[in-house]
Amino acid sequence: MTVDKKITLSKSDRRKVMFRSQFLQGSWNYERMQNGGWAFSLIPALKKLYPQPTEAQAALKRHLEFFNTHPYVAAPILGVTLALEEDKANGAEIDEAAIQGVKVGMMGPLAGIGDPVFWFTVRPILGAIAASLATSGSVIAPLFFFIVWNVLRTGFLWYTQELGYKQGSNITNDLSGGLLQTITKGASILGMFVMGILVQRWTSINFKLEVARVQLSEGAYINFTDENITGTALQKILGQAASGLSLSPEKVTTLQQNLNELIPGFAALLLTFACMWLLKKKVNPIIIIFGLFGLGILGHLAGIF
Repeated sequence: MTVDKKITLSKSDRRKVMFRSQFLQGSWNYERMQNGGWAFSLIPALKKLYPQPTEAQAALKRHLEFFNTHPYVAAPILGVTLALEEDKANGAEIDEAAIQGVKVGMMGPLAGIGDPVFWFTVRPILGAIAASLATSGSVIAPLFFFIVWNVLRTGFLWYTQELGYKQGSNITNDLSGGLLQTITKGASILGMFVMGILVQRWTSINFKLEVARVQLSEGAYINFTDENITGTALQKILGQAASGLSLSPEKVTTLQQNLNELIPGFAALLLTFACMWLLKKKVNPIIIIFGLFGLGILGHLAGIF
């Protein structure tokens, strides 16, 4: 194709593609999966690059081939595709097979990075923070999750699409190196670190099982009388309680107190590891949830929890 003037996709054109890409799975199907949403995303760019209806139709038709990857990491593939289509529209010797080959070559490796980064790291972290805000009674919790998640998601879509557009087909050289492995590993470490911190906050286990009962000596506990307590006597009792005197003549030590003195939150951590082990063994999460309910009820009836 010979052109007199170079056709360039403006930032406004690329922004339209990015906004449309958020409907990538809008017409998902079993035959070609995300191909409908992919072609829909490219329509504004293809209309500008190929003013002739027949050329635009041919371009749209080749983008109705099979496509499937994580919906967010499709953005850099879109960017590279825009760059290739722009070069082709301006006369570069790029055949349709090359464009399709770049798409297929990128969508596989990038699909593996989407789940650990977004579904297993970013979203659980934001959800955990929002849940913590909600448990403290903050009305900001749902707004925090909605706003921060969408800002991060939209920002990622735009930045990575622009990165793909500016790098063109050269971005495939970066993907063939250790970039994906580094990002995936870092995201996994960050996610485990944050979720580990939240175990102590979210998981509460209180073992009421007594391990020792000791009779305290006179003066080591507050001696309550059956007589009416005056203001001065009440002030004295409160002072004794504040100084650490026991409220009863016996000191009862529970299993939970011993665990707290050794390793605070150790039981919660063990329970978390047990659930992780069961999930690794392909145990249905619903069964684990009902099992925890049953364990808690039986433990309470037995006086353990």
